[in-house]
Amino acid sequence: MTEQNRAEHGAGDVDTGTTEAGQAAEAAIPELVIISGMSGAGRSTAAKCLEDLGWFVVDNLPPALIPTMVELGARSQGNVARIAVVVDVRGRRFFDNLRESLADLDAKQVTRRIVFLESSDEALVRRFESVRRPHPLQGDGRIVDGIAAERDLLRELRGDADLVIDTSSLNVHELRAKMDAQFAGDEEPELRATVMSFGYKYGLPVDADLVVDCRFLPNPHWVPELRPFTGLNEEVSGYVFNQPGAKEFLNQYTELLQLIAAGYRREGKRYVTIAVGCTGGKHRSVAMSEKLAARLGSEGIETVVVHRDMGRE
Repeated sequence: MTEQNRAEHGAGDVDTGTTEAGQAAEAAIPELVIISGMSGAGRSTAAKCLEDLGWFVVDNLPPALIPTMVELGARSQGNVARIAVVVDVRGRRFFDNLRESLADLDAKQVTRRIVFLESSDEALVRRFESVRRPHPLQGDGRIVDGIAAERDLLRELRGDADLVIDTSSLNVHELRAKMDAQFAGDEEPELRATVMSFGYKYGLPVDADLVVDCRFLPNPHWVPELRPFTGLNEEVSGYVFNQPGAKEFLNQYTELLQLIAAGYRREGKRYVTIAVGCTGGKHRSVAMSEKLAARLGSEGIETVVVHRDMGRE
């Protein structure tokens, strides 16, 4: 073998090793949580909580497809490191498929946990009656008949559960707190904010949690040299924040939002939309939204800015 061939052969070995290392990195097995339990006991709330904590959540995935979902997550190069799957057991074959999938996951040494949500018959009956919906398994019988059938089907799965939460006397916030305690770790759950500028003449944003009115500030629209521009323009922004009360409003409202954000976290709220309005949604609200979002970002709140009505004129 010539030196050139040896060099080429050696280079090939290095490339192979690199490729294998890359494949190993790509094949990192995600952590898995299976959410199941009684219908009406809070499965959707538990799933939403994990989604807010950064888990990739799949609702009502057939149990036979759970190993496939884990394999797809392993190929995501770490982008899908934690998967939560919501399953309900409504038939014997469905249950058998779940048992087979769990055995498959155990054989592949997948780290998985089962969270089981349950509630008393009385609490479940009240919940189904309050939404005027039948129980999925009651058929032509009563709600209590469906509850009894489901409880019997789920008995074995409940026995295998790693975490059982009785939601009989829990409200939504208390259930979220229990999920946070189990899955959030030591980190405080994040609060994400959307700061949205808008024009009052186009209507209030229907998804706003908080609304701020900037119409107490002079309108740059009446300054001819500023009228063509938006609040993203430095001259317009400077004009707005040089007005009496503008900086003071920004400072004090930011402090108020810090207080509100702490309360939202305690109550399990993870998303907030702050709507900042002026007449047309072009100048004052845009400038104020940009500054407010920057302040929130400096406080560690993940923030997105949306200018709903800018450009509509």
